[in-house]
Amino acid sequence: MSLLRLDLLPAPLLAALSIFALTLVYVIFGAAPSPPEASAAASAADSSAAAAAGRPASGRQPVVVFYGTLKGGSRRLAERLAAALREAGVAAETVSLIGYDTDGLTSLECAAFVIATYEGGVPPPGCEAAVDSLASAAADFRGTDLDLRSLRFSVFGCGNSEYPRRDFNAAARRLDGSIRRLGGVRVARSCWGDDIDNRLSEQFGEWSARAVPSLAAAARPRSGADAAAKRGAARDGSAGAEQAAGGQDGRAVGLEDENGDEEDEGEGEEDGEEEDADQGGLSDSGGLVDVEDLGARMSKRAAAAGGEGRKKMVSESLRKSLTKQGYKIVGSHSGVKLCRWTKAMLRGRGGCYKHTFYGIASYSCMEATPSLACANKCVFCWRHHDNPVGTSFRWEVDDPHELVEGFEREHLKMVKSLRGAGRGWAGVDRGGARVGILPERLEDALRRVRHCALSLVGEPIIYPRINAFLAELHRRRISTFMVTNAQFPKEMEQLVPCTQLYISIDAPTREQLKAVDRPLFSDFWERFNECARVHRQRTVFRLTLVNGWNDSELDAYAELVRRGAPDLIEVKGVTYCGDSKASPLAHESTAPLLHCPFHHEVRAYCERLAAAAGPGYTIASEHAHSNCVLIAADAFCRDGVWHTWIDYERFFDLYQDWQANGTEFTAAEYAAPTPSWAVYDPLATDGGFDPAERRVAGRGAAKRAASGAAAS
Repeated sequence: MSLLRLDLLPAPLLAALSIFALTLVYVIFGAAPSPPEASAAASAADSSAAAAAGRPASGRQPVVVFYGTLKGGSRRLAERLAAALREAGVAAETVSLIGYDTDGLTSLECAAFVIATYEGGVPPPGCEAAVDSLASAAADFRGTDLDLRSLRFSVFGCGNSEYPRRDFNAAARRLDGSIRRLGGVRVARSCWGDDIDNRLSEQFGEWSARAVPSLAAAARPRSGADAAAKRGAARDGSAGAEQAAGGQDGRAVGLEDENGDEEDEGEGEEDGEEEDADQGGLSDSGGLVDVEDLGARMSKRAAAAGGEGRKKMVSESLRKSLTKQGYKIVGSHSGVKLCRWTKAMLRGRGGCYKHTFYGIASYSCMEATPSLACANKCVFCWRHHDNPVGTSFRWEVDDPHELVEGFEREHLKMVKSLRGAGRGWAGVDRGGARVGILPERLEDALRRVRHCALSLVGEPIIYPRINAFLAELHRRRISTFMVTNAQFPKEMEQLVPCTQLYISIDAPTREQLKAVDRPLFSDFWERFNECARVHRQRTVFRLTLVNGWNDSELDAYAELVRRGAPDLIEVKGVTYCGDSKASPLAHESTAPLLHCPFHHEVRAYCERLAAAAGPGYTIASEHAHSNCVLIAADAFCRDGVWHTWIDYERFFDLYQDWQANGTEFTAAEYAAPTPSWAVYDPLATDGGFDPAERRVAGRGAAKRAASGAAAS
């Protein structure tokens, strides 16, 4: 059989055959053939571009794992995901969303997003621009140049369902919906992680186990047919793109519901109604809970109110974190820590403000909490927000007797460990300062605990057996100074008498309270005002001044005082305790120290507050070392003598009579005279420091004093 002589064919037929051959090659291989020289040049160009872009010379981009974080949790999860992708044989890198230009997404092929949501449903500070940019582009009906049809992605949100539902993972849901409306294709079902039970890391592990194979498959080089299918689907913007970019079985992992049909995207994504993403949390079978099961999950939570099926509040990871910070965990939801003023007074270096204001022996005081969980995430909290959050107590409930036993045991062990501190110098002056532990005070402190400050961290009043807990402390004749964040009015109404009840008055207006306390309750302002009015015992309004946050509305504070009529008002300037990634105070353009008022500023503020509150309140004491001032009701000044101190033995007797016979008693019945050194004197230079103690100047104090004298 003779070969076909192409040179003998008519020119029109030869041209038609050539076009047919080129079309056939394009259909089969997805691209027109190129000469060897062109292929080599293109390969070299791709290699150079890949090197410039920081991706492998193969031409495949790495999977970019974006993160949005404040405390660093999302960044750590993003690094875990990138490491898992590299183990799967795919290049991966992490990139922060802070300041990221979203136009860069148009050049990416595969990405993952790990982003947290904060109070009000907003992204972490610095990430707002990126999230808002994508949302604006997606909502622009005129069209946009931000075409993400070539992007394969998945999202993991870091949230907490204790916040209102509309805010739960709102930043992650908004990001996910915006990318999808811009043409992006999810290759693994996004997950709204829920840290309500401190199991966010576990949820992330389950999600990443499903997401990594899909992301890796989307990032690996494809055959010509797969590439053509991907391009065609992207051009069409159809759901088939999800399958074209999916796993080895030809469909996107986790994108279908139980009936096998992809659910409608809809506008509900930003309103918390999206139906095709995983709702955070673990089901009873260990799997992730879908949003359809959220109602059943809430029902289970309500059914567990009696205690069945409740989990421990303190997970192992949280226990390690708090232990590293010096906490001693007692039971499953409580903790105790040694206060710096306990150690200071054991050395004879002065007591805390409670010693000056109320006459406690600081070296015999333990700082504890029966509930590490809190309903707020205050910007000035110095506990770094490692503790859980909650609007109710949904965990296992420990026995109050066992808690008090554990608190005393752990506290005394910590005090005993100080026995060797300053050995050889105990009670001896060295350079004008007592440098060691005073033996007589140490022995007295080890005999028994006299006071308990329930202000360590969290919200003590939500502990379901708080009344039995207080009764056990009082039975042991341990005084109780309990702090509440003014979000639980019903619990306050049912509270038994404690030695002194503190109500945190962190801001005088709704807007400022929301900004400062970052509360979980949607009706936080109504709860706050009710708590300010509900008190039947010796009560202190506690104000923490933060410059630029809650110090501007003095008249509004005065109105709260007139309505609440507290016995005492403590005003303390916020203290800088080092950098905390959990607080926006340390992440602003201005230095964090600018938010910390000086003591003379706090005194001046208190003078104006006492005057604005009207007749009946006067500054009674101060403790300059704690940057704290005490305003007292004039009823505590009898015959010209202040009675802010407490007769603790008298209080225990009154409490026992109340417990046995129901005899009510007032704060005036166990008030004791305040010594002259503790009484406020605007001309005094000691600032409420006990003259029986020895003041110790820190490093640089003499230099600062000298420079101040020279300046004056």
